[in-house]
Amino acid sequence: MEQPEPEAASDDSMDAFLDKFQSQPYRGGFHEDRWEEELEKIPLFMKKAPSEIDPKENPDLACLQSIIFDDERSPEEQAKTYKDEGNDYFKEKNYEKAVISYTEGLKKKCSDPDLNVVLYTNRAAAQYYLGNFRSALNDVTAARKLKPCHLKAIVRGALCHLELKNFAEAVNWCDEGLQIDAKEKKLLEMRVKADKLKRTEQRDIRKAKLKEKKEQNQNEALLQAIKARNIRLVSEAASEDEDSASEGLSELLDGLSFENPYGARPSVDDQGRLSWPVLFLYPEYAQSDFISAFHEDSRFIDHVMVMFGETPSWDLEHKYCPDNLEVYFEDEDRAELYRVPPKSTLLQVLQHPRYFVKALTPAFLVCVGSSPFCRNYLRGRKVHQIK
Repeated sequence: MEQPEPEAASDDSMDAFLDKFQSQPYRGGFHEDRWEEELEKIPLFMKKAPSEIDPKENPDLACLQSIIFDDERSPEEQAKTYKDEGNDYFKEKNYEKAVISYTEGLKKKCSDPDLNVVLYTNRAAAQYYLGNFRSALNDVTAARKLKPCHLKAIVRGALCHLELKNFAEAVNWCDEGLQIDAKEKKLLEMRVKADKLKRTEQRDIRKAKLKEKKEQNQNEALLQAIKARNIRLVSEAASEDEDSASEGLSELLDGLSFENPYGARPSVDDQGRLSWPVLFLYPEYAQSDFISAFHEDSRFIDHVMVMFGETPSWDLEHKYCPDNLEVYFEDEDRAELYRVPPKSTLLQVLQHPRYFVKALTPAFLVCVGSSPFCRNYLRGRKVHQIK
C-alpha cells in the first residue's frame, strides 16, 4: 500500500485546522478593547515585571522564574543570576530590592571570589544610596578582604567614611586607592574634600578645648569668689546638709543654662565683684521680673525704683509703688520669711546665715505691705526682720 508523503500529510492537517475556523471562531485571541493589557501579561512584552509574582495571575512568568532560580543549578550560576537581577533593580533605582537580590547571591556561598567581591561592592552601593552608610562600609570592607586592591570598593568605602564624618579614615582610604591608580579622579577630588574637612574638624576640636579651658578658669574664679563670701548654694534637689551645699558648684554651673530659661549666670568683673541673675516674684498676681545681672553692691531699693518707675500693666489698682512694696526671702526648711530692708545690698542678704541660693539664681518675694493679700499671705508664718 502506497504511503502518503510526510509533507503532504502535514499540509492536509494544516488545511483541516484552518477549515475548522470557518465553522467555529478562534477563542484564544486578544480582545479588541483590552489587547494591550493582555499583551502586557506575556513575559516577552512586559514593560515592567511585577514586584510579586503570583503563579495564578502570571503562570508564564512564574514558570520562567522557577527555571532561572532552579536550585539544581550550580551556586555560581545562581549567584550570577541574583547579581544580574540586583543590577536590574539598581538601574531602576529600586535599591531595597537590589540589596535583597545581592544578599541572596551571597547566600549561595559560591567559590568564585571575584563574583563575591562584585556582590559585596554592588550591595554596598545600594546601601549607600539608601543612606545605610555603616552597612555599606561593612560590605566594602568584606570585599577588600577578598580583593584588597579592588578600586571600586575603595572608592565606595572612602565615600562612606566621608558621610560618617570619619574624615581621617576617608583620607587613608583615598591614599590607599591612589597607590593603585594615582590618576583616579574621584579619589583625588574626595581626598581634597576629606582633608579639608579633617583640618576643619581638628581646628574646631582645638577651639572647643580652649573654650572649655576658659570656662573652667571662669568657673574656678567664680567658685573662689562665692566661697570667699560664705554664700550658701543649693541645687534644685536640696542638699542633705548645709556644709555640702557649695561642694556641687561645678555641677550647678554646668547645668545652669538648662535650669535658667534666660541662660544667665553669675559673673565676676575685673575688680573681682560678683553679679547675679535675680528673680523677683509677685505672688498676688503670679507675675515675675528677672534681672540678668544684679551687682552684689547694688541696693534693693535702686532696682525697685527702676522696675516700678512706671506702673506695670498687670497692676490695675496702681498700688505697686516703690514706697508701698516689701521684699522677703523664704527659708523653705523652716517655712519662715525674712523681710529685706530696702537699703540692703544684695551681698548683705546673700550672706545671711539662712539664705540659700537655689540653682545659682537668688529669688525674692515682693508684695504691697498694706494690702489684704499680703496680710493673708503672711498670716500664720513667722516673719523675721533683717537688721
